[in-house]
Amino acid sequence: MISVCLVDDQNLVRQGVRSLLDLAEDIRVVAECADGVQAVQDIPRIKPDVVLLDLRMPNMSGLEVLQALSARNELPPTIILTTFDDDQLVLQGLKAGARGYLLKDVSLEQLVEAVRTVAGGGSLVAPMVTQRLLAGVGRIHNQFTSLEQPDPLTERETEILRLLSGGYSNKEIANSLKVAEGTVKNHVSNILSKLGVRDRTRAVLKALELGIV
Repeated sequence: MISVCLVDDQNLVRQGVRSLLDLAEDIRVVAECADGVQAVQDIPRIKPDVVLLDLRMPNMSGLEVLQALSARNELPPTIILTTFDDDQLVLQGLKAGARGYLLKDVSLEQLVEAVRTVAGGGSLVAPMVTQRLLAGVGRIHNQFTSLEQPDPLTERETEILRLLSGGYSNKEIANSLKVAEGTVKNHVSNILSKLGVRDRTRAVLKALELGIV
C-alpha cells in the first residue's frame, strides 16, 4: 500500500484528489495538511511514501516546504500540484528536490500512475514538462550546485539518462536493457557524479539544460 500525504490550502482540492486516490486499491491517503507549516511538522513524523504538494499556500509556500525538508534530509518523494501559470515556481521546486509535477485538473489515470511511478523511485520531469518550462530551464541559471562542464557520458550512460528522463525506475530500466538492476544503479551513480548533481531529478534537469536528452 502506497501512503500519500496531501498538502494544499484549498479544502476542495484536497477532497478532489483524495476522492480520486480512494479509487486506487494500492494507494491510501494517510494525512492532509492545510499549509506549509503543518506540512513541515507532520511529514517527518508521518513518513508518507509520496507527498502531493501545492506551491502557493499562505504562511509557508510549497517551495519553502521543499527547501526546509530537503535541508533536513526529510523530504519524501514529492509531486508538485500546479496550475498553468506556475512554470517558474515549478522549475524552482524541481531544483529544490521535487520528483515532478501534475496539473490540478489531472485525470484519475495520470494521478494514480504518477503516484506509483514516484513511489517506485521514478520521476515525472520529462514526460510532463511543458514547452514554457523547458524554455525556463535554458533561461534560469542553476540554483543547485553542479559542474558547468560535466565529464562526457558514455553511450550507455546517455541511454540510461534518457530512460531516467522518461520517469523509469532502476528496475524498469534494467528490464528494458536486459541487465542487472545493480548495473543500472552503478551507471546512475556515475551519471550523477559526472553531471555534478546529487539526485536523479537534478540529473534530468541538467541534461535538459545541456541538450543531452
